[in-house]
Amino acid sequence: MEWLLPAEIAPWMGVFLVIAAGFTSAITASIGVGGGVLLLAIMAIAMPPAAVIPVHGMVQLGSNFNRAVMTLQHIDWKLLATFTPGAMLGALLASQFLVQLPLSALQLSIAGFILFLCWGPKIPPVGLGRVGTFIAGVITTFISMFAGATGPLVAAFVKQQQNGDRFLTVANFAACMSVQHLPKALVFGAAGFVFNEWLGLMLLMIISGAIGTWFGLKVLKTLSNKRFGLIFNLILTVLAFRLIWQAVAN
Repeated sequence: MEWLLPAEIAPWMGVFLVIAAGFTSAITASIGVGGGVLLLAIMAIAMPPAAVIPVHGMVQLGSNFNRAVMTLQHIDWKLLATFTPGAMLGALLASQFLVQLPLSALQLSIAGFILFLCWGPKIPPVGLGRVGTFIAGVITTFISMFAGATGPLVAAFVKQQQNGDRFLTVANFAACMSVQHLPKALVFGAAGFVFNEWLGLMLLMIISGAIGTWFGLKVLKTLSNKRFGLIFNLILTVLAFRLIWQAVAN
């Protein structure tokens, strides 16, 4: 099993992580958000701390890429073309930091923005345009290198941009997160993280995630935009309060 699982992971735990990857991908595909954060919490319990964010980033890259491919006709390419340079700049800036940023401050900031995007006034058109999208790419990618919890923030931003359309929200959220997770391989690889030891497990989790995404999109088709929006906002609110609780605990 050495080629499939790293020495730190027991076989039964590896099976659990693979199943969890499929289940959480189904959640994100069907209700738009939540699966990535849930998988991060599971991996934080099951894996060595140093491996959690880089491995989670690669698994989420595969999961989001699969979801983007399956919803290709709904992707807003102008949005992606603007978000991508911002994400690359955010990753470059993050790679220059040699110290850990205050996690509690990051968590509180993310939670506050999520609640504002869900329940506050609609962002002015200029904030949802090219400049706003570029800035969102920079900030969320920068923070994700340290906190690994910006998915809900990106999701809330994309939902406002796509006026709550469920398929546009899911597709463009997947595309943006694919772009955001890609630089992590370069940044953590340059920092010395050995991805080779985790390739087998990551591949199995990505395959499981693709299967979960397929099932989740079937569920998404049964929802109306109104019901999707309500569930989406409620899940994001729960995740925001979870971040606040973690920040206070820290």
